[in-house]
Amino acid sequence: MTSIDSLQGFADRVEAGRALASHLQKYVGRGDVVVLALPRGGVPVGAEVAKVLGAPLDLFLVRKLGTPGHRELAMGAIASGGVRVLNDEVIRWYGLSPEAIDRVAAEEQQELERRESAYREGRPPAEVENRVAILVDDGLATGSTMKAAVTAVRLLHPSSVVVAVPVGARETCRELQALADEVVCARTPEPFSAVGLWYRNFDQTTDEEVRALLRSSLRTQEE
Repeated sequence: MTSIDSLQGFADRVEAGRALASHLQKYVGRGDVVVLALPRGGVPVGAEVAKVLGAPLDLFLVRKLGTPGHRELAMGAIASGGVRVLNDEVIRWYGLSPEAIDRVAAEEQQELERRESAYREGRPPAEVENRVAILVDDGLATGSTMKAAVTAVRLLHPSSVVVAVPVGARETCRELQALADEVVCARTPEPFSAVGLWYRNFDQTTDEEVRALLRSSLRTQEE
């Protein structure tokens, strides 16, 4: 795990992306790298990383599957590429039937597909198989979404999985080392509290901003 302790926050996600990219220099100019940003906040960060690395930018959407009757508890997750990851321990504990799981998954799949359609505008997902997949978000607190993303993206057979964030809780960054091939947390301040505290501007990224960043990255790759 790469980390640099600092109490200084970032101006915004663009500055954070540039700072993060400086820790990923070994991937610059390689033809086997794809940057997968977790919408929405991870997309402006990922766009800067992709720009510096000269790599394609794409999305990797993850939707939690809430346990029926205890929706805040994740029994699994679904992700881009038709990937489903289940927590067998939770499923056994609550005695959940395949039909109950399918019902929740179908609901979340609808929302995932809506977002995929809204963001991609008809473009197919980037090729991940046999490539270095760099999963990017704007920060890590509990890391639950990123952990699901790592597990899910592995099912698409990348050559390796790199988790990269500008700022993260030190323990969460450490935990992800057990799942990813490499974890890059540019800053791991303590006490951590929340991702947004380490940005001077942490306004919500809009759907239109996500679409614009993807279009811009695509144009850059085509030039």
